[in-house]
Amino acid sequence: MTTQAAAPVRPQHPESSVRLLVSQTLVQTKRILTRWGRDRVTVMEALVLPVLFMLVLYIVLGRLIYAITHDSALYSIVPLLALGGAISGSAFVAIDLMREQSSGLLTRLWVMPVHRASGPLSRIIAEAVRIVVTTAVMLGAGVLLGFRFREGAMAAVMWMGIPVIFGMAFAALTTTVALYTSKTLVVEAVELWQLMLIFFSTGLLPLNQYPHWIQPVVAHQPVSYAIAAMRGLSAGGPVLAPMIATLLCSAGIAAACVVPMAIGYRRASTH
Repeated sequence: MTTQAAAPVRPQHPESSVRLLVSQTLVQTKRILTRWGRDRVTVMEALVLPVLFMLVLYIVLGRLIYAITHDSALYSIVPLLALGGAISGSAFVAIDLMREQSSGLLTRLWVMPVHRASGPLSRIIAEAVRIVVTTAVMLGAGVLLGFRFREGAMAAVMWMGIPVIFGMAFAALTTTVALYTSKTLVVEAVELWQLMLIFFSTGLLPLNQYPHWIQPVVAHQPVSYAIAAMRGLSAGGPVLAPMIATLLCSAGIAAACVVPMAIGYRRASTH
């Protein structure tokens, strides 16, 4: 009796299929979030320190901001630190990527039957989840201090979305820089630039309180647009113009990073 050789087992879906992209992206996203959740330093920097910083700013500058704006300082401080937590936390993504590159994990994943886009996409989604959690914690602390949404529930949802959109754009920027260098010094320099955007914005002081020579820079930098939109959504005021400017800035940053990030991720995974 002759036996026929068994046919080779082929995967049900090709590596480039959308179904595999979705399933593998979810698995890798869970892997990244689990590792971040087990890192106490990451949890402290993402959740605890921003809340403590909010309390310090509110205690130190609360009366001064109220005297200038005639409104609660929380409507400036809470958006400011929500954005700060969103964009400064992008360093977590970059440093984590550097560790996986140096350990060879990126290379091992690249030679396995894994969808090529699942790696960078999972990092973007994980960062979005982190930003949502951080923003929710910041908002909860602000509500306990007296922060309220005066413009309704829909405005609150849009308010929550701004740090996510803004933070993901800056995460793409920091990740792109990290892919082209193995030194954390460059990533820290990018983070320092991000912090300068936070502090030289209209979140701490109104525009007219800055020196005249720097007012155009403060008025037209991305963080000031985002804070103006978030302040309008919570306390009332102009929303459309600063929201459009925020979306355009975020889209511009992300678009500028798409091709370099894809090339850099491939190079980091194959070397």
